[in-house]
Amino acid sequence: MNPQPPERPVRVLVAEDQASVRAGLVLILRSARDIEVVGEASDGEQAVALARQLRPDLVLMDVQMPRLDGVSATRQVVAEQLADVLVLTTFDLDEYVFGALRAGASGFLLKNTDAQDLLTAVRTVARGDGLISPAVTRRLIAEFAAKPVRDTADPAVLESLTRREREVLSCLGQGLSNAEVARHLDMAEATVKTHVSRLLGKLELRSRVQAAVLAQELGV
Repeated sequence: MNPQPPERPVRVLVAEDQASVRAGLVLILRSARDIEVVGEASDGEQAVALARQLRPDLVLMDVQMPRLDGVSATRQVVAEQLADVLVLTTFDLDEYVFGALRAGASGFLLKNTDAQDLLTAVRTVARGDGLISPAVTRRLIAEFAAKPVRDTADPAVLESLTRREREVLSCLGQGLSNAEVARHLDMAEATVKTHVSRLLGKLELRSRVQAAVLAQELGV
């Protein structure tokens, strides 16, 4: 039997305005055989331009950058379907957390995340699963518990979903990965990905993390 060819490494664009921090991130990412750094950007405009040129699998995006902030850059990258975005910042203020999620980021990590967790986060987002830092997750849950369902979260939006898609949405709201959803609902992981893609389209959402937030808001 011929050996299976190795999987293509995850192609990552690093967007960070501080040169020393960017160099450290690149060093960590390049320590992993299954991750390839294809470009570096020092501001938001350059991040968007390089994403268009290089078409990476994932952009590791800082929030506070000159010329164009990371949230705005994320919005452009996601809107043009150039790559998934994993937001990495020292800030955990609501405006950044919710701004990044609304912009369509697939993940949100604080910069005090250790090297191994950063590599895991990159792999997680690259395979199509959403990821939010545990510290941020706790704050999101507290936010949902403290506030009533927002007017923007209209239960009528769920009417377009099939029963199976609602079940998948419920699993996303629980923070389950595609593999975990597949086990929970007894279906193939590829089928889960199809359902996720379809429900995102029907609900006009940019990422599975946004779907998870909506599921929490609606109590699905």
